[in-house]
Amino acid sequence: MAAPPSKDGPRINGDIRVPRVLLIDENGEKQGEMPTATALEMAAEAGLDLVEVAGTADPPVCKILDYGKFKFQEQKKKNEARKRQKIVEIKEIKMRPMIDTHDYEVKTRAMHRFFEEGDKVKVTLRFRGREMAHQHLGMQLLVRVRDDFDGIAKVEMEPRLEGRQMTMVMAPR
Repeated sequence: MAAPPSKDGPRINGDIRVPRVLLIDENGEKQGEMPTATALEMAAEAGLDLVEVAGTADPPVCKILDYGKFKFQEQKKKNEARKRQKIVEIKEIKMRPMIDTHDYEVKTRAMHRFFEEGDKVKVTLRFRGREMAHQHLGMQLLVRVRDDFDGIAKVEMEPRLEGRQMTMVMAPR
């Protein structure tokens, strides 16, 4: 025989199976320790539910409140927290070893914007043809990028060569 499905959330009313509870009434006032049956009767008289708010305490703390409203408030809190959460994205900036100064400035302005938004930046340096013979130029360029952004970003992944491209990941400080 399968076990009954476990409910998520706090235990309410008849699900509270402890002999004694510490009761807090609907006004938030502490009523003290009492038998669970008495607490259930008080909740029924008030037309509300008895909800276990701290089940690990000894004795468990129960509160008289409207369970539907309580669940709604909890859901609202979760949604609000989810809304405030920032998802960090990795933005990619592609360069070439012999990049012109103006092009470099345009790329750095974009990187500044990404760091201000709280995103990580992956700097990719692509080598073509004979440029592979001058990898030191690519390394110098990535060191220049690192030094230019030293105050606002930190290097999360040091520059490394993967095939025909060199990559470095930077994150905002």
